[in-house]
Parts: sequence; structure tokens; C-alpha cells
Amino acid sequence: MQTYPIPLVPGPVSVPQAVREAYLTDYGSPDLEADFFELYAACEGQLQEILETEKDVTLHSGEGMLALWAALKSVLRPGDRVLAVANGLFGYGIGEMAAQLGAVVETVGFGYDDIPDPDRVRAAARRFQPKLITAVHCETPSGTLTPLAELGAISREVDALFYVDFVASGGGVPVQVDECQIDLGLLGSQKVLSLLPTLSMVTVSQRAWEAVAEVAYVGYDALAPWRDGPAQRYLPYTHNWQGLAALHTGCQLLLDEGLPAVYARHAQVAAYCRQRLAGMDVALYPRREENASPTVTAAHIPDGWSWPEFDAALRAQGMAVGGNYGPLAGKVFRIGHMGNQARMELLAQGMDVLEAVVGEGMERRKAKR
Repeated sequence: MQTYPIPLVPGPVSVPQAVREAYLTDYGSPDLEADFFELYAACEGQLQEILETEKDVTLHSGEGMLALWAALKSVLRPGDRVLAVANGLFGYGIGEMAAQLGAVVETVGFGYDDIPDPDRVRAAARRFQPKLITAVHCETPSGTLTPLAELGAISREVDALFYVDFVASGGGVPVQVDECQIDLGLLGSQKVLSLLPTLSMVTVSQRAWEAVAEVAYVGYDALAPWRDGPAQRYLPYTHNWQGLAALHTGCQLLLDEGLPAVYARHAQVAAYCRQRLAGMDVALYPRREENASPTVTAAHIPDGWSWPEFDAALRAQGMAVGGNYGPLAGKVFRIGHMGNQARMELLAQGMDVLEAVVGEGMERRKAKR
């Protein structure tokens, strides 16, 4: 099994020692013990504070994609209209997921290095009159961060539910679920929260619960059982007690640091990362600084390198970053500075390795001339 001393992949991120230790305790059955339900309630309260919401937060056993599917399946019937706001792989992909469920999907599409134009979204929403509007806060493949407040306002204007994937941003930047009028907010454990990829969370508004009741979807990923199940101490499956113990620890680490300090740490590390890359003449992606996320930096693979060669050269120096998917595959790589990896000393190590590898590539190209 290969491990790397400079882990900078954009998730799953490295797990801090305190969180690792939380996984190691043996517990009883979560179906039977009052302690588990007290822990569940405590985790929900922590997430409400982190996400700035008074809405319910449901906690599920399963990786972050479970949250994406759970929210779609629980509020959509075949024929329902979905407006997918897309400026990256996941934004377009969520529209495709909804279409697979039989929804009538219209996509308001933008470039992968851009952020959505609210005027175009508003015009499409008024014309299309969707039941659900979907968006992605942080597109990890392209490193963009989409403002949410105006999209939430548009959703209310047309009486649509607002569905937001903030898997790669929640906890690292302000999400403000209530202020942004998010009805279904999706989060995973393996990004900023710095856990194993074993849990997913969904913020659910009263409007969304009403849609869940109308659709009455039944399945492992259904939201319906979580409306009253934890309070009644009756769950649809055996939950991950160790995962919730780790979640409680991970959330508390963020809260003890203080959310303003957490957000500042992510912003400072991201700025440093982009500054160092620019100094190496590595082209940043997205090209506009204001579109970039504080939790992940995307950049073009340097001239003269293929992705497999570049990746191997970094790994030979103990550094792991992320490749890419779809139209960015083989063209853009990603540096994950979120959660436990948003540490200046780690980024400095990584940027030093990257600078050496980029310099090696320049020397190699000169030698070929």
C-alpha cells in the first residue's frame, strides 16, 4: 500500500490524529443505545452551527454521492422539471442524474472556468418553471466557487426547491444555508471535515420535507425515515457509530479553532498556493482569481509533461495531487488544500516539490532542443 508524506489530493483528505482515534473505540448497537442518539443530535447541532442553519441535518452512512442521490430521489417524480445550473463536471452531472430518474431537465450551462450568470439563470427559471434548481458550490475538478445567494433568491421567485452540492466547500468557506435559502444542502465527510469517506449529510428545509412526503420514495438512500427516525430512536439501517464519533471530533476541531479563523486559514493557504504556481509560470485554472475556491486549486499541467509523467514525477518526491475528469482530463491537475490539508507548512513542502519538478521539466525540454 502506497502512502505519501505530502498528501494534497482534493479528497479524501488526510485524517488528523484526533479523528483517527475517534474511530478506534468499540461501541454497542446504535439501534439500542441512548448514547448513540445523543451523539447523533450533538453532531446535527455542530453541523447546523458550521453551515449556519436552523434546518434539519440528516446524517447518513455512505459516501458523499449518497447525499446527491438521496436528495434527488426523495423529491423528484418522473416528469418533474429540473433546472441544472452547471459550470463544471458535477453541475452537468447532477442534471444527468436527474434525467436518469425521469425528470425533464434543462441545463443552464457555463464554461468550466466560469461561474454562473444569475441573469441567465433567472430568465431560464422564469420560462421553464422548474420544481428543483440544482447548483454546485465548489467544483473540485475546475477549482471554482459559485456564489449562492442570488441563485437561492431565484429559486424562491419561481417557487422551486434549491438543491446545492457543497461537498467540497462546507466547513472551509461560509455556506450560509439559511441566508442562501438552500432547501437541500449536500455534504460529505471526506473533504473539509477530514474524515474517512463513510458519511454524508443533507440539510433539509420544511419545504423540502413536504416534497419528500409527497414523493414517498422508499430506498436505502431515502430521506423520509430521517425526518422523525432519530427522535423516535428508530433508524432504517444500522448506522456507523464510529463514523459519527469521528464526525463529532472533526466538527469540534473546526468549532474550537473558530469558523472565522478556519475560513481565513483556507483563504491564506489558497492564495499562497496560487501565488507560488504563478511564480513557476504554471497557468492557473480558472483564469480569474475571483472565481477560485479556497479549498482546491486547479492548474494546467505544465508544458512538456503528460499527466502520467507529471504525476509520477511528483509521487517520486513524496507528493500526491489530483488528476482530472471529462474535458479537463490530461489537461488540468488539482491541489487539495482543504480541512487537515489547509496547513501552510504542508503547502510550502508541496510547492517546493512542484517547483523542482517543473524546473526539471524545463531543463529536460532545453536538452532536447
